[in-house]
Amino acid sequence: MTIARILIIAGSDSGGGAGIQADIKTVTLLGGHAMTAITALTAQNTLGVTAVHAVPAEMVIAQIDAVASDIGVDAVKIGMIGSAEIADAVSDRLDRPDLAAAPLVFDPVMIATSGSRLADEATIAAFGRLMRRAAVSTPNLDELGALSGGALVDEAAIAAAANGLIGRGCGPILATGTGVMPGKLTDLLFDGGEPQRWQGERIHTVHDHGTGCTLASAIATGLGQGMALPEAIARAREFVRAALLNAPGLGQGHGPMGHRSID
Repeated sequence: MTIARILIIAGSDSGGGAGIQADIKTVTLLGGHAMTAITALTAQNTLGVTAVHAVPAEMVIAQIDAVASDIGVDAVKIGMIGSAEIADAVSDRLDRPDLAAAPLVFDPVMIATSGSRLADEATIAAFGRLMRRAAVSTPNLDELGALSGGALVDEAAIAAAANGLIGRGCGPILATGTGVMPGKLTDLLFDGGEPQRWQGERIHTVHDHGTGCTLASAIATGLGQGMALPEAIARAREFVRAALLNAPGLGQGHGPMGHRSID
């Protein structure tokens, strides 16, 4: 059986906790082959982001073309997109026949775990095309609120926000890290019907940098390996929880997780 080929379109994290670095570790440990199209270079560590340099859109597309034309792509994960121009260029590229059938997992990155902003208003406005193309988008509550324009105070508000986006043409929405029950975190998958939910005990740690990147890449790997979306989400959550529990405790702020095999 051919190894699943996962194309990651995202930014680089110099601290190794999130972004392309977390994505590669995740795909590799879950048995896939990771390929990358880097959208931005960041100077960051566990305390925050000190500089961001967007890669020109034509160079992002050149990276995609290089791997798609030779190696092939079974699934795509998009994280930090860099700019509105890159978002539009990537959307156009994904519509071409060689990538049109590849499932897309879109993590609408706006703010790093440290609180640093990673997307401006124009870039966020360009997310719509990617969300309409996605097999699933994976916003956390802050991101879902920004995308929907509402305050997410309870599960009813979360459902209204997610279903509102779906009603405007977006694909399924996995609302991550919802605190609908004390001491627990719930991920809710909305696809137009009754939501599916996954729930677990909250893991109390500051070493949680890269959770969103890791979750989305793990889901993309599962889809590329032929899993159904709920099955891919369930395994991805297990992988993230294991990485949180295995965090090495590096840095003075939000440290990296400890990615490891769950077999």
